[in-house]
This record gives sequence, structure tokens and C-alpha cells, in this order.
Amino acid sequence: MRRFRCENPACTAVTFAEQVLGLTTPHSRHTPLLREVLTQTGLALAGRAGARLASAVGLTMGKDTLLRLVRSLPEPEIGKVEILGVDDFAFRKGRHYGTVLIDMATHRPLHLYDGREGEDLAAWLRDHPEVKVICRDRSSGYSEGARVGAPQAEQVADRYHLWANLGQAVEKTVNAHRSRLAEPSPGSASGPDHMEVMPEVVQPPKELKVVVRLREQHAAAHELWQQGMPKAAIGRKLGLHQATVRKLVNARSADDLVAKSLQRAHVVDPYVGYLHRRWNEGVRNAAQLCREIQQLGYPGGELAVQRHLRRYRTGRGHVPDPGPKPPSVREVTSWMMTHPEHLRDEDADKLHRLRERDPELDRLTLHIRKFAAMMTGRHGDRLEEWITDVERDSLAPLAGFARNLRRDFDAVRNGLSLPHSSGAVEGNINRLKMLKRQMFGRASLDLLRKRVLLTR
Repeated sequence: MRRFRCENPACTAVTFAEQVLGLTTPHSRHTPLLREVLTQTGLALAGRAGARLASAVGLTMGKDTLLRLVRSLPEPEIGKVEILGVDDFAFRKGRHYGTVLIDMATHRPLHLYDGREGEDLAAWLRDHPEVKVICRDRSSGYSEGARVGAPQAEQVADRYHLWANLGQAVEKTVNAHRSRLAEPSPGSASGPDHMEVMPEVVQPPKELKVVVRLREQHAAAHELWQQGMPKAAIGRKLGLHQATVRKLVNARSADDLVAKSLQRAHVVDPYVGYLHRRWNEGVRNAAQLCREIQQLGYPGGELAVQRHLRRYRTGRGHVPDPGPKPPSVREVTSWMMTHPEHLRDEDADKLHRLRERDPELDRLTLHIRKFAAMMTGRHGDRLEEWITDVERDSLAPLAGFARNLRRDFDAVRNGLSLPHSSGAVEGNINRLKMLKRQMFGRASLDLLRKRVLLTR
């Protein structure tokens, strides 16, 4: 390269080096092509992983240099945005959150900032008056920010969040009916054949320690509550957390609390009927019983079988067959929220029998299916009627969900009527989480924003 000297004594540069077009730039240690390669490596893999890849292809480069290259990139221009998506993400779950804005037409991230307050969203929207539709979750902060910053825009509540919120209300409702999920025991039937099968001596199973403790705590909490003692004082007296006291006091009976412990899934559950039949036949060796059920497909070990049979070791009488284990709350919730045509025949039969036994769960299923038809068919005009029907029913958690829909009625109705949704926003949130975890969750906001906005 040629070097030129400046004859002006006031010039601070003194000399000027000639540059080779496309190969060199002033004060640069890398060619433009190599710099672009390293920059894209830093965008894709961040510092440590990017430095390892660069070293593997023969480029000695430190992680800090790669991150400096990423930080030096200019952010892309936003341009005009007519349909905007907004959602929050966690820097540290439960403590520190941020917000990401998405162009729903191109699915491209536009902006990322610290916090999830409505004032920040409103300030951004004032600079972009062309926004016509805002897709968001049901956060009150984003709702207020969108109303203040873009009063001309239609707000659309995302259908995914609506369905997820409905699922939470359904699970709470089913949980309140937990003690009614078990089917009637087949052993309660009477008949000559049944009398021949029944053993003469019956050894009733002992209750689990956790069940006994829950019954005692429920009785003690209700006794103190009826005396007029507040929940905080009950917790101090019984040595329980206030949330536990609230659960004990709100439970109608101890069976509602006990059912949760009794219905926990266990690896031995599918083979309980076989174990009880063999026990009643006189086989008491846990190792032998374990080998027998292993031939039937049992995947566990002998210790689990020993623990299951331990409660029957106190006597030599027969033990009653407990019958099929009741479904869990989540299983019943899943049956109710699955399209009837997509349910397995076995699950559909169980749900049908459950609805026949419990009229409240039957009405709950009907409300769910009406909401699903309204959501998939885009019949937002039916929302008012659905909310009114649910509020008149006796299902408290579902009624609470319906009342919350009234607080954001216009956005919910738009979400059930318009084709817009926040699917692209959720996809970008997943990608953002991946990028954040690549940097061990310790990336500063400026670096994370560069990677989110520029990574293709």
C-alpha cells in the first residue's frame, strides 16, 4: 500500500495509508469478509461457543472480541407497522421481566426493552401512529398502554392465552370435585356368584400417615375457625403456613383433601389388582410377587412392591381389592378440553360415565365445548351469552374466569372474531429464551437485543 504524508502542519493525522477496495478498511485488523464471518458467528453462537467454532476453522478469536463485533452492529430500521404483537419474557422468573414487540406481518422482532409497564409501550406506540391492530395477552399493563398510546388501534386478546386461562379455571373446578372422580367399586355389588368369591375374613387396609395427618389438621382448623379465630392465628397455633390453613378451611370435607394423596400415580398402580388377588391366595413373598408382575410388564423394582404390601403385613387376613384407581385431576381436565373426535374410546367412555355421575362436571363439559366452538368458529358475537350462562351456574372458578373476560370484553371478542393471534409472538419468545440460555442467562440487555433483532 502507498502511504501519503500531509504537508499541512495543522493536520493531526500526518500520514494517510492507501486502502485496497474490498480488502482493507482504516484501523481494522480484519478484512470485511472475515469481519462479516466473525460477526455472524457471534450472532449465532454468542461468545464462548462462537470462539470455539472460530478456533476449529483456524481463526484465533476471543469471546470478548466476538461480542464487541455483535454490539457494534447497527439495529435494523423499524419502518411502518400495522399489526403489532407484544408479550413479556423473564430475565429472572418472578423477579425481572422485559418486553418484546413483533411485526405480525413479517414475524420480525422490532424492539426489546426492560420492564413490562404500560407507560413504555404507550411511549413506543406514540412514535408509530400507523399501528392498527395490537395482539397481546390479557395483561392489564399492556391493555392500558395500548389504550393510551394507540387509541385508534384494535386490541386482540390471544386465543392461546384465553384457552390456557380457561384450562386453569377448569382444573380448579375439577379439583373441587376430586373426591367424586372415583368410580363405584365393583365389590359393592351383591349376588350369589359374588358371595362365593368374597373371602370370609377381610383385613381393611390402614390409612396412610399423610391421610391421617390431613384429617386431623382439617378437623383442628375447622374447630378453631368456627370459634372465630382468624386464619393467621390458626396457622400460628397449629404451626402451619397460612396457605395451608386457607386450603384446610376452604375444603368442604376432609375427603376433598385426602383424595389428592390417594390418587397420586405410582409405578405399581397398573398391577395392584393382580397383587391383591395373589395376596388373598396366600402369596405373601414380595420378591416372588415382583417377579410375577415383571413378567406382565412391570418396570419398577422390588422395593416399590414391598412398600405397597407393607400396610397389609400386620395381619394374616385377606385384603379387599381396591378396584381401579380414579383418574387424576389433570387427566379429567384433559378429557374435557380435548375435542370429542380426538379422544380415545377408553377416555371418552370414562368421561361419559363421570358426567353421568356428576351433574356439575357434566355442565362444566358443556360450557367448555361451547367456548371451544365459539373460539374455533370465530363466533365472538356469542361471548356475552356464554358469559351470562356461566355466571348463572354454580361453578365458582369458571364464573371467576367469565367475570375476568368482562373486564377485557372488547379485546376478547376481537380475539374470538378476528383472524389475528399471537402465535408468531410466542415463537419469538421461545427463540429469545434459547438465545438467553446460550449466554447462561447473564446477557446484558443491549447484547440480548442485538441478537434477538439481528439473528436470522
